[in-house]
Amino acid sequence: MPKIQYKDIDFQDRRLEAIDLVNGLIRDYFAQGYILTLRQLYYQFVARGWIKNAQKEYKRLGELVNDGRLAGLIDWDAIEDRTRSLGGNAHWDDPSDTIRSAATSFRLDKWQDQECRVEVWVEKDALEGIVGRVASELDIDFFSCRGYTSQTAMWKAGKRLQRYVEDGQKVVILHLSDHDPSGIDMSRDIEDRLRTFMEETFWELTFERIALNKDQVEKYKPPPNPAKLTDSRCNGYIKRFGTESWELDALEPGVITRLITDAVLSFRDEDKYNALEEEEESGRVLLSAAANRWPAVARLLTE
Repeated sequence: MPKIQYKDIDFQDRRLEAIDLVNGLIRDYFAQGYILTLRQLYYQFVARGWIKNAQKEYKRLGELVNDGRLAGLIDWDAIEDRTRSLGGNAHWDDPSDTIRSAATSFRLDKWQDQECRVEVWVEKDALEGIVGRVASELDIDFFSCRGYTSQTAMWKAGKRLQRYVEDGQKVVILHLSDHDPSGIDMSRDIEDRLRTFMEETFWELTFERIALNKDQVEKYKPPPNPAKLTDSRCNGYIKRFGTESWELDALEPGVITRLITDAVLSFRDEDKYNALEEEEESGRVLLSAAANRWPAVARLLTE
């Protein structure tokens, strides 16, 4: 992982100590297979009592990470920006490389014979790296709502879920969002609009808000924020939960992963899933063999 110096920066001792803390968290989470966003790094600082939960502290930490990278003290690959990425076509040097890539990415739909079709929906793009990783491991689809989902995206989702029901499967939506006035209301909004767009098949939908819930706040104790008084839903939220709110990002990545995994496995038939996993592996082996013997395969196809 690269540490590349672009500027010579003279750090005060307290900032060097903070950089050491940043690098310690980076190492800990990288060892678990996670790369944090700046927001997640900030909440780990807050949760450990190293800084206060305040916007000026978030900005100060961002400046520290930026300076630390430029000075060659913090790895450039260690903090993710999951909202910006480069798109483009994949390229290969040889047809065998294409087949080898196909062998790696070959997937059967291991939920095709399941009673339920499970999807995970998450409020924000910033958590896509964590949710996408566990969703891939469990072979389920995930959807980044980006706050209140657009009407177009919700309509498409309703029609997609409706087709699953028409094909004989029940549908399960697992939703994760902030515990704040809007985050709580987003769960209601999703159910209401799916009720409209799935039409009579809606009754085959199970909707579960698996995070962030008040019992999880009490268990994991993420740092609180004041509820946004400018939010039109604030009064109803305060009556139910009080004046504090909590961000989903403040949960440890491992906690989010476990919450999703436990919820998904409760709907999965392991025998059916494992049978398709074995079939999938056989397909990968066959494709790998074709890639490794590509000259002979090419001769056979061109004779």
